[in-house]
Amino acid sequence: MKNSLKKFKYIIGVMALMIVSCTDLSERPYNVLIEDDLGSDTQTLNALTAPVYTRLTDVLYGWHGYFDLTEESSDAIVTPARPNGWVDGGTYRNLHMHTWNAFQSQPNGLWNRVYGALNVLNNGLLNYSRLEGPEIEVLVSELRALRALYYYFLLDAFGNVPIVTEADLLNVGALPTQSTRRQVFDFIERELLEVMPIIPETKVYGKMNKWAAKMILAKIYLNAEVYIGQSKYQEAIVQVDDIINSGLYQLESNYHNNFITENQGSREQIFSVIFDTTRAGWFHYHWKTLHPASSATYNLGSAPWGGSGAIPQFIDTYEDGDDRYNIWIRGPQFTSNGQPIYNSMDPTLRDTQLNYTNFMGSVDGTREYEGFRVGKYEIALGTVGPLSNDVPLFRYADALMIKAECLLRTGNSAQAAQIVTEVRSRAFENAEDAVVTAADLTSGSRYQYGNYESGVITNLEGGADIPFGRFFDELGYEFAAEFHRRQDMIRFGVYTRKSWLSHRPNGDHRTIFPIPQSAIEANPNLNQNPGY
Repeated sequence: MKNSLKKFKYIIGVMALMIVSCTDLSERPYNVLIEDDLGSDTQTLNALTAPVYTRLTDVLYGWHGYFDLTEESSDAIVTPARPNGWVDGGTYRNLHMHTWNAFQSQPNGLWNRVYGALNVLNNGLLNYSRLEGPEIEVLVSELRALRALYYYFLLDAFGNVPIVTEADLLNVGALPTQSTRRQVFDFIERELLEVMPIIPETKVYGKMNKWAAKMILAKIYLNAEVYIGQSKYQEAIVQVDDIINSGLYQLESNYHNNFITENQGSREQIFSVIFDTTRAGWFHYHWKTLHPASSATYNLGSAPWGGSGAIPQFIDTYEDGDDRYNIWIRGPQFTSNGQPIYNSMDPTLRDTQLNYTNFMGSVDGTREYEGFRVGKYEIALGTVGPLSNDVPLFRYADALMIKAECLLRTGNSAQAAQIVTEVRSRAFENAEDAVVTAADLTSGSRYQYGNYESGVITNLEGGADIPFGRFFDELGYEFAAEFHRRQDMIRFGVYTRKSWLSHRPNGDHRTIFPIPQSAIEANPNLNQNPGY
């Protein structure tokens, strides 16, 4: 199966080179392949959708990509200044401190990558509109759902963005107007509801189907109070109930099987982004997080860069016995054949074994061994470049936890506790340790928020005042390093209200990012988001 997927990704890569996209919304790319070029058989038409999928790899894990934006602006992961660098003009410090502006690289990267993908996608829809037949109708529904996913990224990050469809491509030279966050929300909802009777229910690995579309709907409904000031928890439950009742998905018995190298067979994955070392190779996070000497642990082709790590306050919230804790690379480090690894970069530590500690000085200065490292995805021995693990954007556990949260917020905490216990059960050797009660979920968070200075928390804020804080903690354990934390923090009222490590609250407007200044200069129809 993986070999056939890799062959398909090779086709994707070749075709992607044949398609021009641009991030300038006023321009239209013309040299897009259409029926006259390749015919209209099902295999060809399916291949023509490939580039809009491969662009997801760059969106998620491209340099300064969506992972950095969502995780490193949160209370779980940070890229602090290291002895070997990582100051990088303050870009990572700005993410951590919430001091970004309209020139910040990570939001700008998301904007440009998503609108680049939308240009390609809309051109495909425009070309399909010239064709007829049931296969075309199905492909159009798939592309519209995928377009809704891209707009979900924009809705969550920026709020007030232009909605550009295939019809706009006919108005050559016209600049798109800006929509409100409510209008973007309504567009996503309408698109998904309209395609739902048509989009395939069958599971085709790495492609959009009915159940993935329902996950996007469930996500915007779950966050509706943030997006549009209106709760839609019952609507979210309807969507995830359909997924649960389909019988197509189930929890992996081993949590870590979702993230192994050959993870394409998991029944837990509802929608996954396909990565490949040579043909879809943006998945380089192991290089960013590991100390250079850790190359000897995994026999890597070259030395990693030694940047990001876990914020100690987050690590300290884990319960004893929770297997999900093992996504963090920690403690003394050894070579692949069991020999101690010594720190060769720091002369004062040359004879000391490399030991990742749950400690950090501050975002402005750390020793190179400080902070547990992100090891959620298996790092295959002998990896030369990026990882080939596929990335589940939506998992069955996510559907279950959406239902649990909606039940919790609408007064059914007992049923919510049953679901959370089900999700937790695979993470604890002792079944009794996995049980949580309604009272547990309605209590505060374990997170000890406050100013963290060289291992000491001053001006303690704690987490006892966070409504449903214990459930918030569970989301952190289950979905650590999976593009969740920023969104969850905003929904639980933590993102702009609490302090962690070197971060201090810096304004409620930080729940959305500024529109990139380059986009505003290119399009006078765009207004900057409030507060920037």
